This record gives sequence, C-alpha cells and structure tokens, in this order.
Amino acid sequence: MANITRFDPFSDYIDDVFRRALRPVRWELEDQPLQIKLDVAENDKSYTVKAEVPGVKKEDINVQVEGNQVSITAESKREKDVKEGDKVIRSERYYGSLSRTFSLPFEVDEAGASAKYADGILELTLPKKSGSSTKKLNVQ
Repeated sequence: MANITRFDPFSDYIDDVFRRALRPVRWELEDQPLQIKLDVAENDKSYTVKAEVPGVKKEDINVQVEGNQVSITAESKREKDVKEGDKVIRSERYYGSLSRTFSLPFEVDEAGASAKYADGILELTLPKKSGSSTKKLNVQ
C-alpha cells in the first residue's frame, strides 16, 4: 500500500528563507562617488556659495568665474588599506575628478571675488557686478 502525502510547493522556499535569515551577514558598504554639494545665499551686494569638497587638498581645487557662470573642479585621491597584523588584506585606491558648474541670476565681479577653504568646505564670496548691462527698450 502506498502512503499518500500532501504536496506543498512553498515548503522548500519557506525553509530556504529562514535558513538565509538566520545566517550571519557581513555588510560592507561601497564608497559612494564624491559629489560637490552647494548652498547658495544672496544679499543685495553679493552671493555666498558654500561647497562641500571633502577629502580634497586646497591646492587641488580650481574655481573659475565667467560672467554669471561659476565652475568648481577638484582632484580627489583616496587610499584605504585594511591590514591584519603585518599582512595587507585589501588595498583600495580612488583617483578622480569632481566638477560642478552653475549659473547665477546676475553677473559676478571677478575682481572682487574671493575663496576660502577649511574643514572640507569651500566658501566663495562673489560680489554682483555693478552697473548691469540691462537695457530697457521702448516699443514704438
């Protein structure tokens, strides 16, 4: 005589899910690509731009102002070594460039512009150009 058993297609799936859930997991987050994040403030006379440029040396930052367009570029170098005792288990290096270009509503006086860099924050003071070249046309 044959034994009759009920077939459950999900029983193996459920067992597999629980086995995976109870297994120890090792999480290792990937390094995110660097981005230049900005805060731009405006008053009557100038713009103040604060840009996050972490892990970059002051000498590797380049700022260009042309009219109302501002470009920030930087060279980034990261090195990460994981050691166990005297043995290097893993070594990772990242070399790349970052850039960010944005436009402001008014032109910038390049002669009066200044930049400071401290603690990963680049602070730009960009005075507005006086005597804007806006011309009002009379309609005839």
